[in-house]
Amino acid sequence: MISWLACDAVSGRIVEELPDLRSSGSFGQTLGTMTSATFSLPVPFSANPKERIWEAATEPGRVMLTAVDDATGAPVWAGTINRRRGGTSPAIDLGAESVEAYLNRRYVGDHHWKGQDDISVIAAGLLADANVEGINLIVDAPPGGEPRDRDYFDKDNKKIYGALSELAGVINGPEWTIDLAWQDADQNVLTKTARVRRRIGIASPTPTAVFETTAASVFETEGDGSARYALDEDYTDGKGSNHVVAYSSGQGDAQPFSAPARDENLINVGWPRYEYRFQPSSSISDVTTLNSHAQARLAIMRLGGKAWVIEARWSQYPRLGVDWHIGDDIAWNLVGHRHPVGVLGTGRAIGWQADPEQDRISLILWQPSTEVQGV
Repeated sequence: MISWLACDAVSGRIVEELPDLRSSGSFGQTLGTMTSATFSLPVPFSANPKERIWEAATEPGRVMLTAVDDATGAPVWAGTINRRRGGTSPAIDLGAESVEAYLNRRYVGDHHWKGQDDISVIAAGLLADANVEGINLIVDAPPGGEPRDRDYFDKDNKKIYGALSELAGVINGPEWTIDLAWQDADQNVLTKTARVRRRIGIASPTPTAVFETTAASVFETEGDGSARYALDEDYTDGKGSNHVVAYSSGQGDAQPFSAPARDENLINVGWPRYEYRFQPSSSISDVTTLNSHAQARLAIMRLGGKAWVIEARWSQYPRLGVDWHIGDDIAWNLVGHRHPVGVLGTGRAIGWQADPEQDRISLILWQPSTEVQGV
């Protein structure tokens, strides 16, 4: 199933094996987003230093908890311990944030980029800031062919995580994730690769990974091997809008606003206007950049959030890291009370949550929608 290791956050070298560590629920990954998880580790009632190796193996800020898939030997998740709590209890409680969260603990320096490639120069430059006395990220950011203008100032106190998220939030902005791997066949050193691309993952009209349910499995117990699913459609505030405006810092007439990004087709067929205003950054003065943010957000929000949540066996096909990876297109053939005659489709795996002790994994699959419904 899953083995847990303690690895040094900087070097990636294994500090200790933690066979008794248990996750308090699930852990997972979302594209370009930090995640967190909690854990419990039994500790002995002993002052013997040889029995207290758990202290060095769970030092907050210094150690990464690393999940390794027993079937493949590959690391699938890593998170730096940020909290340790214990006392009279025979176990200590641990909190950890995924490796992506380290970028939220580092700040952007002074940069002035004019007409520079948004991946090989801007994103790579932001990640280079994090590598100054950092966790030794390997930066994989080849040219993306999209020149952009960006100015950053150390005095603005902008975090690298936020700057990357803003860069990804414009029309045709780059995506990023952090991949885990072993440095070599000895599997003693964990590597962390910050990968930036126009798109993360494989796009395919016929994905090799297919999740299925059957009519019979709908009525069977939770222990069966078939997938289960739910279609989540969300038009709440912040999820759905057909009139989007982006703004930045300033006051009165000096405050920059984008032109409204509108879905005229929806409004013309009878939809009421749903407005949404947001601040992608506190330091954008270029209205063209704000327009790009507004248009990108409209493309996501025009018909609201629509995600397929599929739950399946962790240990069975299709397997994470074998048959599919974060960002890949995934196919489904599903039957349920919502779709009694079945539904076929494809979408992107933008996130996952796993509970290997229960042999379950849940995927979040995003499916872009283009239909316009009138009355």
